[in-house]
Amino acid sequence: MDLDAFTELLTPRGRRALAEAGELAGADPVAAATRLRRTYDAALTSAALTQAGLRERATAKFGEDARVMYFTPHGLEQATRTEVAGHRAARLIAAGAPEPRVVDVCCGIGGDLLALARAGCTVEAVDTDPLTAAVAGANAEALGLGDRVTVRVADAAGVEPERYDVLFADPARRTSRGRTFDPMAYSPPWPVVLDLVSRARTACLKVAPGIPYTFIPEGAEAEWVSFKGEVKEAALWTGHGARRKADRRATLLPGGHTLTATGVQAAVGPAGRYVYEPDGAAIRAHLVGEVAELVGGRLLDPMIAYITGDDPVDTPWATRYEIDDVLPFSLKKLRAVLRERKIGNVTIKKRASAVDIERLRSDLRLNGDRAALIILTRILDKPSVIICNQPSPS
Repeated sequence: MDLDAFTELLTPRGRRALAEAGELAGADPVAAATRLRRTYDAALTSAALTQAGLRERATAKFGEDARVMYFTPHGLEQATRTEVAGHRAARLIAAGAPEPRVVDVCCGIGGDLLALARAGCTVEAVDTDPLTAAVAGANAEALGLGDRVTVRVADAAGVEPERYDVLFADPARRTSRGRTFDPMAYSPPWPVVLDLVSRARTACLKVAPGIPYTFIPEGAEAEWVSFKGEVKEAALWTGHGARRKADRRATLLPGGHTLTATGVQAAVGPAGRYVYEPDGAAIRAHLVGEVAELVGGRLLDPMIAYITGDDPVDTPWATRYEIDDVLPFSLKKLRAVLRERKIGNVTIKKRASAVDIERLRSDLRLNGDRAALIILTRILDKPSVIICNQPSPS
């Protein structure tokens, strides 16, 4: 879809084509295209069907708003889901003025600028791609936020963050070869982003959750956000947005639970009755010791994020499994134990293990009517397997 095709979607004729395409969701693609071609030309038919498909996919991130929004494939993939963007917008409002002026320097299709506008911010957004900027502007209009949002085509490097209360930046993490995990390959490049941040009174910088700690600016607060157990992203906060009592934070959504670094060091000890798997946000934020303290547990290995304990403690910060057995890893021994216990269905997790899960599943050749969870890991640097009963509720 190019800019001309998208612009036509915004006309009355284009809206009718898009509505008809939406009614054909799930139909055979060839049949759907043939039906629309009876009324519309090939370019509009293609744009409408593409947009209808993207709207269907986007409901997972944007809920019912997706039914009236516009997307590009890359824009949807990189967009912040509504709950995460809303959490971030609420933090910005709580950090300063009730109606701050925000500049969004890499706005994409507008996931964050929509949340900021809904929270009461006045947002000026820029993007280097004309189509993407047009989509962001159309989304603001579609959701009734056009009076709070201005979108223009511009290079982030030319923005003057000093003119605004808040700088928000979500640099693109995709190159012509696909997704990149190197901040120096972001667009705009990392030095440009850091220059913008250094000149802003308050800044929030969205980054990949695997960002190396060496790239985190001095004095910034780094927050890792997990949604329903899956780590979605990290945000770096500077200025008034940073909560100075914490340099690392993990946040769980939709519950809003938060955990910060206290410096506690977890003890290491033998396996107890339970094993706890910390949420990924806590692991990324290096808060495994804090989670161990919450459950009264200890690490099975000083370098691996599995916690063991003797009591069944409920916490949103970890999933708890009841341990049935702990063995040195041996395919022959593991197969014999599982067969003896009539286990025919296993869920396999691993951390710090070189074992190929699918090959192991095949090699076990299980046959039985019971189920178990097995964890492949290292305990005091020795390959080990933990056999667990079905997960306990937590």
